[in-house]
Amino acid sequence: MEKSRIKAPESVSFFPSQQKLLLKADSVTIVYTEESAVEDVSMEIERGKIVALIGPNGAGKTTLLKCFAEIIQPKKGSIWRRPGLVIGYLPQRPSIPRYLPVTVEEFISLRLGNYQLLNGFFGGKERKEKIAELLKCFKAEDLLERRLQELSGGEMQKVMVASTLAKNPDLLLLDEPLTGIDATGGIEFDQLLHELKEKKEIGTVLVSHDLQLVSHIADWIFFLNHRVLAQGKPSDVLQEEKLAAVYNLIHGR
Repeated sequence: MEKSRIKAPESVSFFPSQQKLLLKADSVTIVYTEESAVEDVSMEIERGKIVALIGPNGAGKTTLLKCFAEIIQPKKGSIWRRPGLVIGYLPQRPSIPRYLPVTVEEFISLRLGNYQLLNGFFGGKERKEKIAELLKCFKAEDLLERRLQELSGGEMQKVMVASTLAKNPDLLLLDEPLTGIDATGGIEFDQLLHELKEKKEIGTVLVSHDLQLVSHIADWIFFLNHRVLAQGKPSDVLQEEKLAAVYNLIHGR
């Protein structure tokens, strides 16, 4: 009788937003040598939300993304990740083994690594169809049988984005994903992120210097320069006066 009085029903949530919470950073500080690359940053990432990190070069955006991906650890603070969270991480300058004599299909399969072995991932014909479907998002399905050595920089970037999506991630961490991609590819990428958000409720953290992309696609923006200097909806943060004030603060004007 005592147990039934103190045990809360599993469906009860005192914080309804936590039902969609994928990742929470609480007062995170990341230190390189003796300097803080990121200092006292807090944020929450939810399902179906796109969060953009903007700011000058060297502001800590890439470092924070690596911390979210568990590549580096914070010196202070904590990061909570939903149990079983599947993360798709695309670094700014991914290591691409162009010397490998493999096709795009084989390369994406290799990038999946042990994931497909541990989780019964698709194989054979089904695998090929799935990879072709991912490439089709960029109208790049014709790359399937091409070898890596034959691809341009923009084509390779499309392949990297497709391989990041192949694991069916709950959370995407994308560092300058439009590098080398032309204007048409950028529009297709914009549409793809919207589709992933609306149909699959994938959460996304996007690092970008492309303020036009960010203004169209982001639900929330963090302006970083080691610390969070401003945050809010794109319509608020990207106002010319507010951006000017933040940059003046950075440069001590």
